[in-house]
Amino acid sequence: MSVGVQPTSRNETGKADAVYRGAASAAREVELIARIGAGDRKAFEELYNLYHRRMARFLMRLTHRYDLAEEIINDTFWVVWRKAREFRGESQPSTWIFGIAYRKARNSFRSVSRLAAHASLEAQSAPLASEPFVAEELRDWLQQALAQLPPEQRLAVQLCYELGYSCEEISAITRCPVNTVKTRLFHARAKLQKFLPQLAGHASP
Repeated sequence: MSVGVQPTSRNETGKADAVYRGAASAAREVELIARIGAGDRKAFEELYNLYHRRMARFLMRLTHRYDLAEEIINDTFWVVWRKAREFRGESQPSTWIFGIAYRKARNSFRSVSRLAAHASLEAQSAPLASEPFVAEELRDWLQQALAQLPPEQRLAVQLCYELGYSCEEISAITRCPVNTVKTRLFHARAKLQKFLPQLAGHASP
């Protein structure tokens, strides 16, 4: 009787590869932060390049202002440069960095009315219609609906559905309890369900 290794399915292999790549990436980022803490400017440049595109997308959806997004990114990485020695690996590097960005963004929008005036999130779900005009109209409705959410709910939606963070990770980023994050997402979804039919009604002839 022979004993063999059970074949691994393609899905399982893909998941394992993704986990491995994610772990390898996080380990690399931890190494870079440690080198930054020792004053290594090349490590700082590499980490900056790893995060710039993601952070710019996150902040542009929030601000719709390139100059302000770049200012927040620069402020965030200035903190990373100064605080790298204090990073102990108790959270993922991305959680730590986006937590700094989140607080910098909040400081830039101390007025809720100012945040509401500039913020607009783009829905990530697939269009519900094939016609380009209708699809664009749906995206416009979704942006208007998201803009009506309170800032904390809007940020929670973006962190969850745009950047793919779990409730636990959003809790670490925003420094609030997990149940609070879940509550914000629940109320945000409920309000979006209410806003969208209203916007569709206003758009009707």
